[in-house]
Amino acid sequence: MRWLVLVVRVPTEPSRHRVAVWRELRRVGALQIGQGVWVVPDVPVFAEGVTKVIELARRGEGEVLVLDAAGREEPDSARLEALFTAERSEEWGEFLSDCAGFDAEIDKEIAKAKFTMAELEEEEQSLERLRRWHRDIKARDVFGAPAAAEAAGQLEHCTERLADYTERVFAALHQM
Repeated sequence: MRWLVLVVRVPTEPSRHRVAVWRELRRVGALQIGQGVWVVPDVPVFAEGVTKVIELARRGEGEVLVLDAAGREEPDSARLEALFTAERSEEWGEFLSDCAGFDAEIDKEIAKAKFTMAELEEEEQSLERLRRWHRDIKARDVFGAPAAAEAAGQLEHCTERLADYTERVFAALHQM
């Protein structure tokens, strides 16, 4: 596996530029391996994010030095892959937690018999956010973190829960 190493330097003031670069690095799933040093696998899914990081740094009168790299020995490559996969595992854990929250929210609305179009729209937006998040993590998860399969199953479960809730809303509205 080849890696892109990004050595990022952006002036401390104004801080908004450093924050924008940091946010973009986090958004694309870059792994921080040192002060101002980040890595991503050298695969197409990261290209756009790397380009955006470079643009944001330049806007802030900073720079990004991009280097091609590979582990010198197999343990080095394996360590980078493990660190990168651990980051994805954390993301999947957060995703699964939000899926559980979505499930609990549906349970709460059913228990209260809150079957309104406004609530349905809110739950649809929540599910759409989960779908986008799942798609983004899946794209970054190039090594296949163990929790990916569970996350896909939970997203399907959330989709089924919303379908059931939708039927309840329409049934309640048509009884009136």
